[in-house]
Amino acid sequence: MSNSDSDLRHGSWPPPTDAKPIPPSSWAKKTGFKPKFSGETNASDSGQIKPEPQPQLDLEAGRVPPPANGVVQSNNVTIPVSVPVVKDQTVKKRRDSDGVPSTNGQANPAPVTDQTPQVRRTLRHEEVVDGLVVDDEGLASRHPHMKYELRDFPGLVPISVYGIQHFVSMLGSLILIPLVIVPAMGGSHEETAKVVSTVLFVSGLTTLLHINFGSRLPLIQGPSFVYLAPALAIINSPELQALNGNKFQHIMRELQGAIIIGSAFQAFLGYTGLMSLLIRLINPVVVSPTIAAVGLSFFSYGFPLVGTCLEIGAVQILVVIVFSLYLRKISVLGHRIFLIYAIPLGLAITWAYAFLLTESGFYSYQGCDVNIPASNMLSEHCRKHFSRMKHCRVDTSQALKSSPWFRFPYPLQWGTPVFHWKMALVMCVVSLITSVDSVGSYHASSLLVASRPPTPGVLSRGIGLEGISSVLAGLWGTGTGSTTLTENVHTIAVTKMGSRMAVQLGACFLILLSVIGKFGGFIASIPEVMVAGLLCFMWAMLTAWGLSNLRYSEAGSSRNIIIVGLSLFFSLSIPAYFQQYGISPNSNVSVPSYFQPYIVASHGPFHLKYGGLSYVLNTLCSLHMVIAFLVAVILDNTVPGSQQERGVYVWPEPEVARREPAVAKDYELPWRVGRVFRWVKWVGL
Repeated sequence: MSNSDSDLRHGSWPPPTDAKPIPPSSWAKKTGFKPKFSGETNASDSGQIKPEPQPQLDLEAGRVPPPANGVVQSNNVTIPVSVPVVKDQTVKKRRDSDGVPSTNGQANPAPVTDQTPQVRRTLRHEEVVDGLVVDDEGLASRHPHMKYELRDFPGLVPISVYGIQHFVSMLGSLILIPLVIVPAMGGSHEETAKVVSTVLFVSGLTTLLHINFGSRLPLIQGPSFVYLAPALAIINSPELQALNGNKFQHIMRELQGAIIIGSAFQAFLGYTGLMSLLIRLINPVVVSPTIAAVGLSFFSYGFPLVGTCLEIGAVQILVVIVFSLYLRKISVLGHRIFLIYAIPLGLAITWAYAFLLTESGFYSYQGCDVNIPASNMLSEHCRKHFSRMKHCRVDTSQALKSSPWFRFPYPLQWGTPVFHWKMALVMCVVSLITSVDSVGSYHASSLLVASRPPTPGVLSRGIGLEGISSVLAGLWGTGTGSTTLTENVHTIAVTKMGSRMAVQLGACFLILLSVIGKFGGFIASIPEVMVAGLLCFMWAMLTAWGLSNLRYSEAGSSRNIIIVGLSLFFSLSIPAYFQQYGISPNSNVSVPSYFQPYIVASHGPFHLKYGGLSYVLNTLCSLHMVIAFLVAVILDNTVPGSQQERGVYVWPEPEVARREPAVAKDYELPWRVGRVFRWVKWVGL
């Protein structure tokens, strides 16, 4: 037997010290406070959350964080760990990825010997509770794998860099929707550039509003993919498709009116406190298939458009896959640039590759001009290659040349919104789906950056402000509403940046970028086939992010498996029935094949006395996310199951949250605004 085994057996290791135990003087010991960092299941009858002793995995780093209490459990044997004695020093309440105090946010690990793991010694004004460091003010360093948490401010320069990085990593989510809906409305490249600039401006503005007066979580607001399918359904309405001439502005005003009414309904849900009641029906088993159905619903648009120029579209998809999967662990200066910037890097490389093909004459055909419509071409040779010239060449857009250097987006720039009740009713239902999406995002992001999940009042306040944000998006004319982007949680987990100050500074950068007209023109110049390639990846990721919400429930439960399976299947099958109803195989449809699922209002099975009601029912039943939500919410709330099995979201009680300084500092409104609305119980702590 080795000496170390003998020492462990006789209890002589580690050697005894003369240090006296610290008296129970901290706030945590006085009150018996025990922070929990799941906020999820294992709820007892009294509503208290049972501690979860399992170690928190750093999924990106692939390791378990070192124990905070100096004890390692191995094969049910408790092994004390030698803790080096360090001098008392003042450190920040928040810590970097390894729990080591650092001034620049990077890990500074202590020297590690071959046999003895090193851990940080708890300071005298701190205490370890359930594996978490809690100081005298009750502030818990719950996430040792995060570089910066909600209220951290390490300095103007690093926080600005991280803020810009945060928005650049999500650039694809911000710019791709305008590149789809504006051409579908008949808009030109110049109008696409204007819409892109407007989207960036509104996204920066609403992000600032949400962080200050909404949920106060570091969540970017922008054009969600949830709005894309209903927007395309409205664009392809029979009465709008029958318009002649430049119909872009008229269709945009129709969208503005529908978005304003639907967003006002969402604000009503939030600020009246109705959302606090509805969240009792919204749990991971409901959120998961609803968000997954959003990504799956665009399968008819993605690769069919990539196939119009396969040598460029397929390369776009492959490059992004290589960066996000095969090169994801490569770190440069402490940043996983290929994982964080997979979309912008993949776009730049593929664009350069397509530019070389264009300049080398690969898509040049003698006597053919891509600017001449195919119907006016006399040569059969040119008509044959027109599609390849249109989709593969990167010099067909004049948006960059025609865009002004500076342009300030302003409200009602497309004219006065047009209001029709049938389109507004569709958007009201869509706003409810976006609220379901936001509930999942609030909960998942709060587990990463905040002391606890938000209270029902804070959640309602966030949903209400999202409604106000979408009203602003309708007034400015972005073509979609402005809501919490689902990609936020993934970006926070990858960048390990949860500071709301960083996102605020990034939002200011986005507003400045939006007034540079040439940038909008540059984005509008992205070839359509490359946009489709990026969207294939984004929609696949959206589906995966939706399904990842099942980790908060018992994913192996037969109950949950059946509910999610039925929700996803019927979300694809029922809309397919409505989309195919009344269309003969040889029918001559004026819209492209990838837009045919969105013309259901003209041929759906509902033909009622009131045509507007038929439009609403046919359109809603053709939306995959609506069917997934209805099936999931009915089954999850009627099929018996325990709270642990369902993964019921546990939101802190307002009275408990007010007594915890950390929760109050995380979610209270700034500049004493909360005191004015203290009487509004359902939108505050």
